[in-house]
Amino acid sequence: MEQYYIVMLAFLAVIAVIDLFVGVSNDASNFLNSALGCRIASFRTTMWVASLGVLLGATFSSGMMEVARSGIFHPQMFSFSEIMVVFFAVMVADVILLDAFNSLGLPTSTTVSIVFELLGSAAAAAAWKLLDAGQSLGDLYTYINTSKSLGIVSGILISVVVAFISGAVIQYLARLLFSFRFEGMYRRIGALYGAFSITAIIYFLVMKGAKGASFMRAEWIDWINANTSPILITLFVGFTILFQICISFFRINVFKIIILAGTFSLAFAFAGNDLVNFVGVPIAAWDSFKIWSAAQSPAETFMMGDLLKPATAATWMLLASGMVMVFTLWFSKKAHRVIQTSINLASTQTGEQEQFGASLPGRMIVRAAVSMGTVINQIMPGILQRGIASRFVPAPQEKGTIPLPFDYVRASINLVLSAILIASATSLQLPLSTTYVTFMVAMGSSFADGAWDRETAVYRISGVLTVISGWFITALCASSLAAAAATIVFWGGETAAVIMGLAAIAILVRSNLKKHEEESLAKQSAQRFTAPAIRTIIHTKSPANLCRTLDLLDEVVDGLLADRELALRSAKSEASEFFDQLSKDRSVYYRMAMMDKTPSKVDFNARYCYFRAFTNMREVGRSLQSLAKQSLEHVANRHRVFKGDLADELRALTAELRGISSSVDGKPDLEELHLNAKAAIDRIDAMQSELMRAIPDGELSIRGSELYLTFLLFARDFINHYEIVSMLAARIDSLEQTPSGVTAPKEKIS
Repeated sequence: MEQYYIVMLAFLAVIAVIDLFVGVSNDASNFLNSALGCRIASFRTTMWVASLGVLLGATFSSGMMEVARSGIFHPQMFSFSEIMVVFFAVMVADVILLDAFNSLGLPTSTTVSIVFELLGSAAAAAAWKLLDAGQSLGDLYTYINTSKSLGIVSGILISVVVAFISGAVIQYLARLLFSFRFEGMYRRIGALYGAFSITAIIYFLVMKGAKGASFMRAEWIDWINANTSPILITLFVGFTILFQICISFFRINVFKIIILAGTFSLAFAFAGNDLVNFVGVPIAAWDSFKIWSAAQSPAETFMMGDLLKPATAATWMLLASGMVMVFTLWFSKKAHRVIQTSINLASTQTGEQEQFGASLPGRMIVRAAVSMGTVINQIMPGILQRGIASRFVPAPQEKGTIPLPFDYVRASINLVLSAILIASATSLQLPLSTTYVTFMVAMGSSFADGAWDRETAVYRISGVLTVISGWFITALCASSLAAAAATIVFWGGETAAVIMGLAAIAILVRSNLKKHEEESLAKQSAQRFTAPAIRTIIHTKSPANLCRTLDLLDEVVDGLLADRELALRSAKSEASEFFDQLSKDRSVYYRMAMMDKTPSKVDFNARYCYFRAFTNMREVGRSLQSLAKQSLEHVANRHRVFKGDLADELRALTAELRGISSSVDGKPDLEELHLNAKAAIDRIDAMQSELMRAIPDGELSIRGSELYLTFLLFARDFINHYEIVSMLAARIDSLEQTPSGVTAPKEKIS
């Protein structure tokens, strides 16, 4: 039996390493998005600073390990065999759940995950134990540490509101103070701002968080507590003098010091607070094994009350975990995707394709906010309105420079405030969700900063609501998955445990070894759009989009003629996704337009060709989306579908479109479509005339006629728009013959 638990411990150790990788991939955005978003330092420098913070912060997490041992359930109520199943189920559920969220690019909370997994697994173990003994499930609450659990959960939920409000209020005040043209005010009070920020960071991270460090001695902590005020005053005065010297004589950007220090501190706080989420359970399982081994009692009867005793994790174990976290920061592609989600939602940029679509709650919130703003403007004196508005006027963007998602002021607020909130919770041994705090601080600051304007507010709010709803789903899924895993192990024994462990590892290995098409942040920033590059994009994507359009058209026609509603729903969904992709591709033009300060005439014309080409393809996608929707409604409302000659003509129409746009070998060919366009339009005109003659004879209903005309209209749009794409592709080919080096005029889109 002892060998079984040794194998289980080995599995937990392996799964802990994987959990560190998966968890850090999810939480990397917490401390990297601000520094990367404002680009105050290179990607490599930011990563080194964050890595150092993670490595040192890991040693301060020892005090948090009590949460995994006794924070959620009463260990004295469970035997050693039962407690090992609880810990095993938690780790299996955790890595699968977090990996699923990471694959979607959504930040979720590792704290919520581990808390609710412990809750679900312990509840399942208690229920199994009660039912096995023939007792009532009403006694389930005696096994759960309800007071501590409710305190943790309520603290997490309250942190969402506190973080958002704090971020919004402090950012609003900071912007009133600095404005977007902060250079002048920065020279006057930048030293005070920097000194306050750094002092606050040191206080909350070192002086408040030191109590949980594995290497801290009691006499050191007593000395810090006794001399807190003199230390803070000395630090504030010293940093003020130092930063003023840096600003006045050396022209050093103090914001760079604040943001990098904030990145370090937030990474430090993250490791101190969240390491328990990744390795707390395996360490608790190891402690349980040592206690049981020393007792030499049967695993089924030995109760684990000793887990209530305080314990300190070994420093070497914490440092090893920190090294795994650092490795993940540098090499995880999923971490970069989650970072991008947070940056996009907080960004002040417009023009790019929004990651999240509009939603009804988002529209309602924006409408209510606009109405409230109108009322406030009517009450507030005009001179005060103008004064406040002047502080929120964005600084002019130099043509050709890449706009930053947010500036130094907001980045520093995000980092310093988040670090203070998290470090405060860590000092109280309260596992606050770093994801919730940092994300909501960023959202609050972006809201106060005017990043959510009329053009983007609905999409940003919808995105925030999507992420927050994902957090609540996390809680439900975490508890359910852990409960199911525990139940399966209790039912299936050792065999079930082995199968579940291998399956979890297999899923994670497959997921993390799969190649992803998304570019990294660094590659996206460095991408250049010259005429040859744009030519390659158009010649690659245009035929692919044409072929995809015709494939979706075939799906719509097949579903309609077969009277299959489910097939049409699938086609409608695919058509909507295709339209969104075309919109995203078209929006790349705005990135091109801001890339080069003085583009050559060739590059300028190539960009314009790109814009027109993808605009035309996007219009075809819009027409296809409308056609799929109308076809679905026709079938869903149980109207008659086309039969006989009409059905044959519709199939002939789709075959015609594919034929005129394909080469001899069947590949999509824009030139061939251009040559056959006029003849195809004439045949469509003839089909439309035949339809008009059939309507008075009653051979076709009004609804059927409208749908058939929609198909003909789509065919006409398809030919016309892709004929323009063909001409634009030929135009961009001719640009290579044009002399380069001539500066283009200012771009204007009509």
